[in-house]
Amino acid sequence: MSGAHAESVIKNIIREIVQQCAARGHAVSDTLVAFMVKAVVLDPRNGFNVDRTLTKQDVQKLEELCLGKLMEECSPSLDTIKMQVFFDMNYTSRREFLEEIHRVLESRLSSVSREITDSRVKTREEFDALYCKIITYIQLRSGMGSPTDDTALKEATAALQSVFPQTELGAFIVLLKRDKEQQLRELTMIVTGIRLFNKASKKGGEETDLQELMPSILNEALPVTSKSIEKELSVSQTLAWRYTSVLEKESDSQPAECDPPAVLLKQALYNVRQHEVFLKMLLADACLCAKHVEMLQTALSSQMKLLKETIQAKTAVPTANVFPRFKSLSELWSALQDEAQLLNILRSILLSLQPFTASQAKIFSEACVDGLLEAAEVKTDQQRMAESADERIVPAEMNTQEWLLPETTASFDELPLQYNGVCGYSLVTRDGLLLPGYPHIGIFNHKEKLYVFSSKEAALRFASSPGDFIAEVAEKAKLSPELIQLLQLHRQFSCVSPYSELQPGESLLVKPITKCESGTQTDIHPLETNIDKSYEWNEWELRRKAIKLADLRTKETRSMQTDLSHMRRENVTQTWPPKDAATQSKRDGDSSVPRPQVYLAGLRGQRDAHVVKTNLTRPVDQ
Repeated sequence: MSGAHAESVIKNIIREIVQQCAARGHAVSDTLVAFMVKAVVLDPRNGFNVDRTLTKQDVQKLEELCLGKLMEECSPSLDTIKMQVFFDMNYTSRREFLEEIHRVLESRLSSVSREITDSRVKTREEFDALYCKIITYIQLRSGMGSPTDDTALKEATAALQSVFPQTELGAFIVLLKRDKEQQLRELTMIVTGIRLFNKASKKGGEETDLQELMPSILNEALPVTSKSIEKELSVSQTLAWRYTSVLEKESDSQPAECDPPAVLLKQALYNVRQHEVFLKMLLADACLCAKHVEMLQTALSSQMKLLKETIQAKTAVPTANVFPRFKSLSELWSALQDEAQLLNILRSILLSLQPFTASQAKIFSEACVDGLLEAAEVKTDQQRMAESADERIVPAEMNTQEWLLPETTASFDELPLQYNGVCGYSLVTRDGLLLPGYPHIGIFNHKEKLYVFSSKEAALRFASSPGDFIAEVAEKAKLSPELIQLLQLHRQFSCVSPYSELQPGESLLVKPITKCESGTQTDIHPLETNIDKSYEWNEWELRRKAIKLADLRTKETRSMQTDLSHMRRENVTQTWPPKDAATQSKRDGDSSVPRPQVYLAGLRGQRDAHVVKTNLTRPVDQ
């Protein structure tokens, strides 16, 4: 099947499945249907071959199987896949979250900003309306109260008039659009800083409680978000420990039996474990937000103290001294608002994840799990880690294999682990049971991939034939497609991509070009750079410098005056060189005449003497 033909067929299949689901009252996304198609094709029990052209019967069978899985009622497996799709479509990095927050704010203010920058006022009423629009823009951008709040409006108006009176609107109107937008942003920062300073100074000399200067949405979101996530995480972890104990008990007593309750129990375990992974990511982000808020609060308090010291009780302060302080206060305030918005986004994602865990809670109630447990002991992940604390791989006994240990590996806790830190040996040998791996036992490095295990025995058995176990893990994932995302197995399935990497119109069944990825690990700057510019390795160079220094002790400093230092200015004249000119004639002609020789006598010595002139010039004809 060609790439274009396969892409067209899959698009039609996805479109048909989405329409049929909508007709049956189930709204599903194209992304969810696309992954379900991949999961059905990958499952060896369905008998599909990606290298063979899909016939009409294959397409019909594929659509029926996908519809059957998407229409399942109370299915923990389907809920897990839906949870994975939702999280990947709505969760991103902190930087991208903040960029999205800023983009939404700019889009919300674009209409107001456009009205201000494009206005052409002429009358007094239009000037007043434009000034009111600027105040509204400042209110919306700063987030310090609603534009409909009279108190906040009066505070903003008074602060704006102190730095930008209405008489300066004429100069503002003639500016370029880009300059107007820049001035609006600067005015917003200065006005926000003035209002924050006034709010902190309203008690006179008393110290202002820092919490009073925090955005109201931050005071509401900060204490609630982390506690909510921790509460949900505790519930999911408790369920995961209970389900794990039940599956361990059943695998020990009936290892060969695979009854439907055990299958549903494994699906429930995958569901809560995936929920736990997502909650840990949200909790890490929430803790990072709390840390940033603490740093911003400290900076805000410091800036406020410096501003009070600058202004004190002075009636007039240069704007060059206070305006940068006001802008700094405004930047810190905006950063605190960003943290509050980010906390609200995390809380919204947390609440949206809860419906995806409802099916497993409905199937396995607390009383039902208690009955399955009977007298079995429920072990937490921490207890299992403590039990394996004395187990440790000895690398000296494993000359043919590479093992990483905490005391010999830098950044040991930050190493990227395969299977998301799950023990692959337990997953294969215990019929899909998820047990966390513990790095302190030893990390197995196989083909530049790192594996952890729940016990030393599991580590040794896995290392004896890693290729077989890796293949078995992939087969387990084909039977339970939610494991592809949970164990991060996308690279092992050439025709499966993470939801976030799936591009519109991408072929779902055609295998992409296989690429080989290789790399080397080196320590970057293991020692801090310390360059001594006076260092000399040559002994003779050191001797030469020593002799030179010793010789200088007996020398005297002398000076002399030069043309450039004799206290007279230097003159420069520009001249043109003489131009060579000549004329050409037919013949040269010249004449020779006698040289005049005239002598005067009696010019000196006598007062009344007569001057005698004697002409001795020869005649011309001689």
